[in-house]
Parts: sequence; C-alpha cells; structure tokens
Amino acid sequence: MMKRAANAVVFGGAGFVGSHAADALSEAGYDVTVFDLLPSPYLRSDQQEIIGDIRDATAVGAALDGCRVVYNFAGLADISDCFERPLDTVRENVEGNAIVLDAAAQSGVHRYVFASTIYVYSEAGSFYRVSKQACELYVEEYQRRYGLDYTILRFGTLYGRRAGAHNVIHGYLKQALIERRIDCVGTGDELREYIHVNDAARASVEILADEFANRHVIITGHHPMRVRDLLAMIREIVGRDVEVNVQPGNMYDDSAKRDSGHYKLTPYNFQPKIGRRLTQTYYLDMGQGLLDVLDEIYQANVD
Repeated sequence: MMKRAANAVVFGGAGFVGSHAADALSEAGYDVTVFDLLPSPYLRSDQQEIIGDIRDATAVGAALDGCRVVYNFAGLADISDCFERPLDTVRENVEGNAIVLDAAAQSGVHRYVFASTIYVYSEAGSFYRVSKQACELYVEEYQRRYGLDYTILRFGTLYGRRAGAHNVIHGYLKQALIERRIDCVGTGDELREYIHVNDAARASVEILADEFANRHVIITGHHPMRVRDLLAMIREIVGRDVEVNVQPGNMYDDSAKRDSGHYKLTPYNFQPKIGRRLTQTYYLDMGQGLLDVLDEIYQANVD
C-alpha cells in the first residue's frame, strides 16, 4: 500500500507540547505524522509515526514528502539540561532545526512553525535562550532566502497532562499528593503566566491562519500569578495538611556563582523584535487544569 501523504509533520511530536499539538491538528482535520526519537505513547489511531533523529537529513527529507505544514518541537527543552549541556544544545536545537528548515524549503512546505520561548526577550534562559534566538534567526533567514513562510511561537509557562519531571507544576502537584508537602526555593513572589497545554496546542493550530504568516506569536496565560498563590491553591485543592516550605534564596540558583537562567518577575528585556500575544476567548480555568493533572498523577502513583 502506498504511504499516504501527510499534511502536517510534527517533529518532537511524542513530547509534552508536541503530542498535544499533534492531537489538536488531527482534531482540526489534518493528516498528522509524528516524528520523534522514541515511540509516542500518545499516538492516535489516525496518526502516523516515524522514529528518527532530526539531525538525519535523509530521514527528515523523506518525512516531508508531500507535507504542507511542519512543526518543530524537537530538541532540548529544559533550561537546566541546556545549562549543563551547551554543545548538545547546539547540536539538537540549532543544528537539528537548520536541517528540518532546509528540508522544508526544498520540499515546498507552506508553513514552518517553530516552538520558541518568551525567554528570547530576556537575558535569562542561559544556553536554552541562546539556542532559541539562533533558531529564530535561521527561520527568518530561510524565509528571506527561500520564501519559506513561518510562524514562531513563543511559549510561556506550560502545564498539563503528559508533562515530565522537569515541569515545575507537575513537580509541585506530585510532591503535594504523594509526600503531603511542597518544597519551593525562592521568595514566593516570582510571577508567572501559566497556560494549560491544551490551550497552547489549540492556539498552535489557530496560528495557521494567513494573518499569522511570518509573525512571532506569544502564547501564554491571561493573568500573572505569584508562585506563593499557586502553592496556596494547590494546598487548598490537595488538602490543608500539605506543608508548604518556601525556602529563602534565589528560586533557581544553587550557588551565588551559578545562574541557571530562570527569571523572577519578568522574562522581558528590551529587544528590537516584537511578538504579538494571541489572546483566546475561552481557556481552561487554572483550578480545573490543576485537578486534571492531579488525576493523571493519582492514576500513575496511587493505588
């Protein structure tokens, strides 16, 4: 049987955000192929899967045959990992993105969607931020050189089902549920705009509209929340016997000499390139989102 042509290929589609974006594309009627290093535990019956490395130009080129839309969620996504592995960050994030970009340009892809971060506005983010800045520049240059239209998504603080151990909200919820305590290093006054991954995935499909071609789009929560308020909300949901320990110090640094790259109050420093925020008229309530993640953790960890 001849392999059907895929309308959309999602690189990194077995991961946290990528798998949800793949599902949102399928629900929107796209013929989806997931491309990842490992098999996806979330693959739907109406999706295809390719196991491969984005640095394998031959495999990437073959995957894009007949493709109209490409999403790139692949690479190192944790700031701490990137801090410890700067060369791997270049190879997996920058080199990998350039290989996918080149294949997309040669295949006549209509839209290249790149998952970036709000850290590109910042001096924070360490090598993770540097890699995303470099990738954005490559994406923009490929549009100028080859006419490959793009949309760059700058995500805020995401949470939801399928998140790994590095996801801070998942970590707080799991510790609260299993250990009946939450340990947080910082002041508690750090501000975040949390967004549920389902809302982010839906927005990642909405940006395929013509108006978002060759745009930088901010996808983040609607209301800033202090970390201490998040912890209080989790305590109220899980149980008032949960002990919350906010330990003084820099929330993300383990020594005075080490800057792990996270921001405290805002990721923004003055930058010449401006992104526009995509505001959704309906989105998942924070409390409902936390309950959803708690249910996943409970099913996986509690008899």
